[in-house]
Amino acid sequence: MLYVSTRGKADIVSSAYAISRGLAADGGLFVPQQLPSLRPEDIEEFSRLPYTELATEILSLYLTDYTKDEVRSAVTAAYRPQKFGGARPAPLVQAAPHTGVLELWHGPTCAFKDMALQLLPHLLNMARKKLGQEQKVAILVATSGDTGKAALEGFADVEGTEIIVFYPAEGVSLLQKRQMETQKGSNVHVFGIRGNFDDAQRGVKQLFGDRSLAETLNERGYVLSSANSINWGRLVPQIVYYFSAYAQAVLAGQVKQGRPVNFAVPTGNFGDILAGYYAKLMGLPIARLLCASNSNNVLTDFIDTGIYDKKRDFYRTMSPSMDILVSSNLERLLFDACGRNGEQVTGYMEKLAAGGSYQIEREILQQIRRHFFAAWVDEVETEETIDKVKSEHAYLLDTHTAVAWRALEKYRILTDDTTYSIVLSTASPYKFPDSVLRALGEDTEPQADPFALLKKLEEASGTAAPAKLAALRELPVLHKEVIDAQGMEEAVLNVLR
Repeated sequence: MLYVSTRGKADIVSSAYAISRGLAADGGLFVPQQLPSLRPEDIEEFSRLPYTELATEILSLYLTDYTKDEVRSAVTAAYRPQKFGGARPAPLVQAAPHTGVLELWHGPTCAFKDMALQLLPHLLNMARKKLGQEQKVAILVATSGDTGKAALEGFADVEGTEIIVFYPAEGVSLLQKRQMETQKGSNVHVFGIRGNFDDAQRGVKQLFGDRSLAETLNERGYVLSSANSINWGRLVPQIVYYFSAYAQAVLAGQVKQGRPVNFAVPTGNFGDILAGYYAKLMGLPIARLLCASNSNNVLTDFIDTGIYDKKRDFYRTMSPSMDILVSSNLERLLFDACGRNGEQVTGYMEKLAAGGSYQIEREILQQIRRHFFAAWVDEVETEETIDKVKSEHAYLLDTHTAVAWRALEKYRILTDDTTYSIVLSTASPYKFPDSVLRALGEDTEPQADPFALLKKLEEASGTAAPAKLAALRELPVLHKEVIDAQGMEEAVLNVLR
């Protein structure tokens, strides 16, 4: 399978090349030239496989320049039980009638990003060998909280790589910040920036588009790549867990094989929900994909009106990984929805860059709305949902998952749809103990000791904190530097000497 750019002006490339570079030369995102299609009997057969074999089968459809043995080796190393706490990396929990929760946070950093970022380093190293690439790979990451730590964990001390992470210094939770500040590894570099996630993401994209920087780094023996979900190697592993979730729902007797389900997804950069869209196009029986936003509701407005407008107030919320106004992976959906017209997508992106907004045509919006429903959830609703679900179902949600749960409730009220639905749980509630405690009616002090909060949440909820988070207390802070967003290029050049 070959890959093209959403902007339509870059060369057609292999999956290894797409993964090694991250971003296309014309500034677009790599997408498959065509999506693989599965028959119902194929999906039923796949549903009987353990996760690593399911991942091998699905990924082999996309990564055709990797051998199946290479893919199997990569997924076996990525999803070892020691890393994910058991044989099933992403268990489906029946949390309420007609509602399952897919727990995607059992990996090393307690967030769903582990599902892709434990695999990406293996795929990237294989890609370098396939391409005969002797240069080191410099991984640039902009993070709203979880991607940074997951990428650092995945790439720490990986031969032939350096990883540089930029995060909003005042825009992540205390535990997310602690996870990044304490990361060990001879090749890891972490910078807080004065600004928000969009500032970090825009800066990284500019660095990728800077030809002068690329030439300088090439002379120093480096080529840039990305571990954000703009990299196809980040997005494609996420397709797998939609198939796994469906298989678990069938096995649990919640849905009959071949009958459709809904997925509710807390959405920021649009990569997680886009993976579900690709799974649907492959043949997985998905009725609707529910795009759940917090108060930064740019995606809800877009799916409702067809107008994408980032010129709005930015809110720092209790679900910080969704505090995003420029959802990069939406470009991939637009490319598909407008008939793979790269020139049309380029026009949208140029309008966004120049004026902060664009509007899609009515027929394109109608096509998108056949697959997606959007709702947004404010801070009060998020807290109420955490408390309600704990009280009524004895299940503890994190702040992001609560947004998706409440969006599903809104969808059901509007549509009377009783289809079995799966909420994607993207982080452990213990990554945001202060917010979860407040939702449960417990008093917390601003900037309180996060480890005291972990203990308090254990007592309040009757659950146990992940050992990986509790262990952060004993780790030294290794990365303290905070810079202006305008200083990102200088930081990169200082690291990659």
